[in-house]
Amino acid sequence: MNTLFDKIWDKHVVQTIDDGPTQLYIDRLYCHEVTTPQAFDGLRERGLKCMRPGQIICMPDHNLPTHDQDKPIADPVGRKQVDALDRNCADFGLTEYKMNTKDNGIVHVVGPEKGLSLPGMTIVCGDSHTSTHGAVGAIAFGIGTSEVEMVMASQCILQQKPKSMRVSIHGSLGQGVTAKDLALFLIARLTTAGATGYFVEYAGQAVRELSMEGRLTLCNLSIEMGARGGLVAPDETTFEYLRNREHAPKGEEWARAVAYWSTLRSDDDAVFDKEVEFDAADIEPRITYGTNPGMGIGISESIPHIGDIGERGQAAFRKSLDYMGLEPGRQLLGLPVDYVFLGACTNGRIEDFRAFASTVRGKHKAAGVTAWLVPGSWAVERQIRDEGLDRILQAAGFEIRQPGCSACLAMNDDKVPAGKYCVATSNRNFEGRQGPGARTILASPLVAAAAAITGKITDPRTL
Repeated sequence: MNTLFDKIWDKHVVQTIDDGPTQLYIDRLYCHEVTTPQAFDGLRERGLKCMRPGQIICMPDHNLPTHDQDKPIADPVGRKQVDALDRNCADFGLTEYKMNTKDNGIVHVVGPEKGLSLPGMTIVCGDSHTSTHGAVGAIAFGIGTSEVEMVMASQCILQQKPKSMRVSIHGSLGQGVTAKDLALFLIARLTTAGATGYFVEYAGQAVRELSMEGRLTLCNLSIEMGARGGLVAPDETTFEYLRNREHAPKGEEWARAVAYWSTLRSDDDAVFDKEVEFDAADIEPRITYGTNPGMGIGISESIPHIGDIGERGQAAFRKSLDYMGLEPGRQLLGLPVDYVFLGACTNGRIEDFRAFASTVRGKHKAAGVTAWLVPGSWAVERQIRDEGLDRILQAAGFEIRQPGCSACLAMNDDKVPAGKYCVATSNRNFEGRQGPGARTILASPLVAAAAAITGKITDPRTL
């Protein structure tokens, strides 16, 4: 009667404290430059080393410029954080995929594509979107800097066991509807706090039919509905994705691994603390209109009227629309846009670039639209060129930038100016997230591509 989450969690329990947290063994710790400096300093102050340095993988991503990475970072804060990570990795003997090297990229893109994230693992990182790695059938969640230090020192963490939720999506997604649309639909329906305290297992036909990259997008956004994390049971799609990846098992070890991974599913009689179900036929391409990912609508729908909002939420609703320069009851179709961003750990994978390129092929970028197309890793950048997508994009007036977190957050040069609208494939649309005063509309790569070539919010199904 065990859920998939129970099976992985229970296998990693070191000890449970009565009326307290569980000591949980961690298989993989990912580190980037923003949330680690104090953790390394804490180890130094206590005279400690990393207990299992081979289980720790580090790379800078948040602060990286997406051009001229062969030159020193111009921003002094960003440069200091990246330099500190380089120094700390050297001092503690950790593997680092440095800036502007073939292995570098966004940590949540690089982990799965290298086979470092595997089914049945426990995975943590000082970053909320660590939930991404749950797509391979792992327990993956973000932690704070003090917890990063804890894992470095002991390879364990103290955690209260979350409750379990299963979200089932029945039927198949329609034309032009992607994993990003599915995720935005769920966040709007469940709200940004609807999964607080839960670890979510995604199930149902629509989830089984997603590619691994679609599942990575879905799990990436779990945190945006308050969940501790999200995961998908591993299956043939998972195994084919991981086969021959650099750090995946090989030969006889691969056969043994797949045999074990095949047991990682919730039992037929497993009992979840909460179950919710949706119909894929109810989902169309999605966009957001407000300042959190739950403020979203179908692309053919209108922004809610103030009377549709509960009394307690009306003040925040008005504030959000004032920031976005929008009015209740209006449609967003036809809204002129200034920027388009394709990338981030949500939609910076090769499948996302294929989708974008398929939409803009034979067309041309709208005049007045600034487009940032940023691969999630150097491996993705190489694949874009190997497949000739760069030529399709260049012919349509686009250019490929260098990998990094880019315009997902305002920690590098790719900032959207105040008052400008940006259709972004990233994960958050908070006030100032893409730059002070920037107005972010979250969408899929298909919706982003349609906006880039028409200069306005456009239903990609009409193209």
